Amino acid sequence: MKRIGLLGGMSWESTIEYYRIVNELVAERLGGLHSADCVVRSVDFAEIEALQREDRWSEAGERLAREAQHLEAAGAELLVLCTNTMHKIAAEIELAISIPFVHIADTTAAAVRADGLERVGLLATAYTMEQDFYTGRLRTDHGLEVITPHADDRKIVHDVIYDELCRGVVSDLSREKYRRIMADLADRGAQGILLGCTEIDLLVSAEDAPVPIYDTTRLHAQRAVELSLT
Repeated sequence: MKRIGLLGGMSWESTIEYYRIVNELVAERLGGLHSADCVVRSVDFAEIEALQREDRWSEAGERLAREAQHLEAAGAELLVLCTNTMHKIAAEIELAISIPFVHIADTTAAAVRADGLERVGLLATAYTMEQDFYTGRLRTDHGLEVITPHADDRKIVHDVIYDELCRGVVSDLSREKYRRIMADLADRGAQGILLGCTEIDLLVSAEDAPVPIYDTTRLHAQRAVELSLT
């Protein structure tokens, strides 16, 4: 079993999900008392969020690249960045380490393509929905058409993530808003919906959407376990 490095804390609410899922999957695969061999680094999200908000992405890249190096020094044999948004600086992290980096967009796209889908809706932070580092990779590297919510709905999706989900708040009212937004994406042609922020699976699941849901947190954790056990 290869040691998984989990670079998390962005937010800790979703990092818990990563830790739970990788351990559950290893136990399912190996049985008995087996659990995942992993090392976890959980950063202070307030510091990272400030760098996001102030458009200081280069500093964020330097910070997380150092943290990734610490995980490699601690014995990690593959690295999982437990957040979609901070994949904006994935290249900086990959350059700083010598172990494989498991990219969340590639992992998600592989699952979508395996199901034969070509057009997906995306729910995520405003950074992920509106900048090209994520949607562009899905389009250019994987040939997917990506549909995002209209501007007002993008703000709703983003605010629920930062003001509620990252603080452990799960609201029925917000769930209804997300259901409406997902239905609109489906009406606009989305064949599936990407939960493109690692906290969103705390709020909605398959029964909340009229088309298939792709939970990026679970898909990412599953891929890490596959690589760990090969």
